[in-house]
Amino acid sequence: MDIMYTPWRYDYVSTVDDRTGCIFCEKSADDKDRENLVVYRAEKCFAILNLFPYSSGHLMIAPYKHTGTIEDLDAETLSEMMDVAKRCMKATREAFGNEGFNVGINMARIAGAGITEHVHMHVVPRWAGDANFMPVIAQTRVLPLSLDQVWERLTEQLSKA
Repeated sequence: MDIMYTPWRYDYVSTVDDRTGCIFCEKSADDKDRENLVVYRAEKCFAILNLFPYSSGHLMIAPYKHTGTIEDLDAETLSEMMDVAKRCMKATREAFGNEGFNVGINMARIAGAGITEHVHMHVVPRWAGDANFMPVIAQTRVLPLSLDQVWERLTEQLSKA
């Protein structure tokens, strides 16, 4: 069996349970979208950049409703989450020219959810060769764009649609 080490995640996973409040509820209730990295708002959900991205453009789509599972969401919210994912994927591809995506929802700690109390979908842009030796050998993640640059480019593309 191969083992993949991700030392850059330690700062996040070692403090995730120390949080108070819900970041998705707090960020969505605030009107400072740029500061909070919110790139898109729909009626029932919103898209926000991941503060600890796996790649440039890694974002999350969360419902405004505070729940830990999609089982508690109505069909309209689930449908809108997928529509927002499609819209964000198109904007990401146009802004950055990525070649693919990983899209997924982790529900509960055992399934890999870092934030268990508020369900959210990850949309992670992928490029050929984006997984290299730097994170493992040098304990360094190489992201070619800052979160601010990503926010600017994505919101520009999303405003066109």
